[in-house]
Amino acid sequence: MADEPEVPLAPGLYLVATPIGNLGDITLRALDVLRRADRIACEDTRQTKKLLNHFQISTPTFSCHEHNERQRATELMDALKGGGRIAIVSDAGMPGISDPGTWLAAEAIAAGVPVIPIPGANAALSALVASGLPTDAFQFLGFLPEKAGARRTRLEGLGDASARAETAQTLIFYEAPHRILETLADLESVWGPELRVVVARELTKIHEEFLRGTVAEARCDLAGRDRIRGEITLLVAIPAKGRTAGGAQATAAAHEKIADKVARIQAENGVDEKEALKRIARELGQSKSDVYRELQRERARLGAGSRGTRNAL
Repeated sequence: MADEPEVPLAPGLYLVATPIGNLGDITLRALDVLRRADRIACEDTRQTKKLLNHFQISTPTFSCHEHNERQRATELMDALKGGGRIAIVSDAGMPGISDPGTWLAAEAIAAGVPVIPIPGANAALSALVASGLPTDAFQFLGFLPEKAGARRTRLEGLGDASARAETAQTLIFYEAPHRILETLADLESVWGPELRVVVARELTKIHEEFLRGTVAEARCDLAGRDRIRGEITLLVAIPAKGRTAGGAQATAAAHEKIADKVARIQAENGVDEKEALKRIARELGQSKSDVYRELQRERARLGAGSRGTRNAL
């Protein structure tokens, strides 16, 4: 029987996942699309060439990165509307996930062009399933702001939101090795030293590592190294409302007076009253204003008690 003719690749924009380290993670379908596409849009053509050369793929490539993606859109839409078959890849992982691809996909959809995902390796999900942290509810939040003030503000906002969460969840971030210690320090400041974290480094590569434990333990471990290398996925276990970051019930802690909590946190962490109240609010799953009002009531009761003692004397 004669071989059946190969079915042509359907027109459209193909979002092709590529390995995040181990070349063996490329899928057969991804290789087929990359071979049969008209052209391949690359975050970095030099990086993609290494992959294509390894698998002996000669499809023409061109650059499409965060600085020129919108400019490329017009050219690509003309080709796609004419029945073209364009594959887009990032340096590693899934296009559009903290990488170029989102803008082109939106433009193609708006123009009525088919957008076809070609699944494959992804650092966030790979780290999550091997982390040991909750997987039934999670948020992928990409990279945190580079500047310290903006990063701290972002984490505090997430902390305020998590204080109202009814279920436990895992937050997933990407982070650069030269910023990981600062980020861990900020996490410890916002949620406390018992916060459960996982630092996943160099996923699928020879030196793959999962560092699991409290944020204080992870920061201590990494701070003791001569150098921190490799791409990092950072996972943070956020407890449900009414539980502490360490996972224990917060009921017993709730019986401690707010004033005593404030004094203890200030003494242990060297923070001001405002910051101490923020941490207490997150721990108890209450708003900062409610905690502040309770502090004022305690102080009022204490003042009334002192006056009563003086009158008795």
